[in-house]
Amino acid sequence: MVDLFIRTREETGQSRPIASPTGSGADAALAAAGDWLLRHQRTIRTAQWIVVGVYALLVAVPAFLPLPQRGAHIWNNLTLFAQFVFWGIWWPFVLLSMIFVGRLWCGLLCPEGALSEAMSRHGRGRHTPHWISWKGWPFAAFACTTAYGQFVSVYQYPKPALLILGGSTVAAMAVGYLFGRGKRVWCRYMCPVTGVFGLMAKLAPIHYRVDRTAWDLAPKPTIAEARLVNCAPLVPIRTMQGAGQCHMCGKCSGFRGAVTLARRSPSYEIVHVAGLKPSPWETWLIVFGLMGLATGAFHWASSPWFVAAKQAIAAWLIDRGMLWPLTARAPWWVLTSYPGQNDVMMPLDGMVLLGYLLGATLAIGGAVTLCLAAGGRMLGGSGSAAGRRARFHHLAQSLIPVAGCGVFLGLFGLTAFMLHADGVALPFVATARALLMCAAALWSIVLAWRICGLYAKSRGDRWAALVPMAAAACLGVASWAAPF
Repeated sequence: MVDLFIRTREETGQSRPIASPTGSGADAALAAAGDWLLRHQRTIRTAQWIVVGVYALLVAVPAFLPLPQRGAHIWNNLTLFAQFVFWGIWWPFVLLSMIFVGRLWCGLLCPEGALSEAMSRHGRGRHTPHWISWKGWPFAAFACTTAYGQFVSVYQYPKPALLILGGSTVAAMAVGYLFGRGKRVWCRYMCPVTGVFGLMAKLAPIHYRVDRTAWDLAPKPTIAEARLVNCAPLVPIRTMQGAGQCHMCGKCSGFRGAVTLARRSPSYEIVHVAGLKPSPWETWLIVFGLMGLATGAFHWASSPWFVAAKQAIAAWLIDRGMLWPLTARAPWWVLTSYPGQNDVMMPLDGMVLLGYLLGATLAIGGAVTLCLAAGGRMLGGSGSAAGRRARFHHLAQSLIPVAGCGVFLGLFGLTAFMLHADGVALPFVATARALLMCAAALWSIVLAWRICGLYAKSRGDRWAALVPMAAAACLGVASWAAPF
């Protein structure tokens, strides 16, 4: 089918030269890489099913094995090995890949995406209902899974991992079976990490560039050719301007002689595209999700504030004879409960944890929101209410580097912890953490400076607006540095 697509384009005059860049060899190599992905869709599908098999093995099997005993290691215990693969390698470096190659993982290797698309090809093909396409799902799903994962210790035990990851996969398959036809409805709207991946992909130095002029001038494609360009994540290819939603699968490469895998400035999409369609939900995901909730989720276990609050509330309860919050136990799928591992979370722990996560989310997110509001006001000019809101949300996009870096370092902290528990020391972690966070904050400040330049009426206004934006970036660094 792919060969038919390529031949059809050549026969109708829609071959690569219309859209090929005339610049350096790197441009030609990227365009060729995009075409390679188009020609090797069968190989990609094979790779996807291999990843699905490995994923199923690592998620499902450890949940039915005994918990590791003292003296077990990553290299001789499947449970520890799966834990290290998922939380030590898989998630941190998939997140990191978004910055370099966009959502290539989503389009080529993601097991949930492959399963959802496969189910959709053979499912009922119903119209996607309005409630599924609600724009708040990426934020809500991320917040719920992040918080719930802390209550059941998803990073430490295989059963919670199976419940959360496996549950997400089953939901993706169900949505795929019911809605769309060969589409990834789940991935576009409801995946817990689609919002995070979409934000990080905006920083990627490569994307599929669409030449609108070449598109409009090209002959109308045949029905067979149009069907072959199946954009599974439901991206409107003709009007696509960024990499946030594109899964980089290559299926549209060269279509109508207008779509080319090409390089770009890593700041281009955030500075010049993100402000065209302001997204409040993306702002809340950046500010309250990544910078607020995620920070609390990674740091609560080592936080002296969490311990102090729990001790104070416990003393208050004991004085009043209310002992059940300190003695009652819940099932493992509600609160962590592994007595054999001396790891049991009482109702008091759960209540304090919930308060800590909410407090971190509101405190950090609220402070960053004030900085964004101050930055927008400093740019000068009253303008319409809609214009001020658009400016606010556009400025929030500049914080993607520092917000995303914080999540990556949180996950990589799990990598270092698991290796340290196995006797592998990483003495450079503290220095690397500090350098990366500072670099990310500087990147955010540069992006803020460039965005401010689009709105400021004078250079003084631009500098004045940069001050609270720099404070927001530094707040992101400080919130991660505090526990250390």
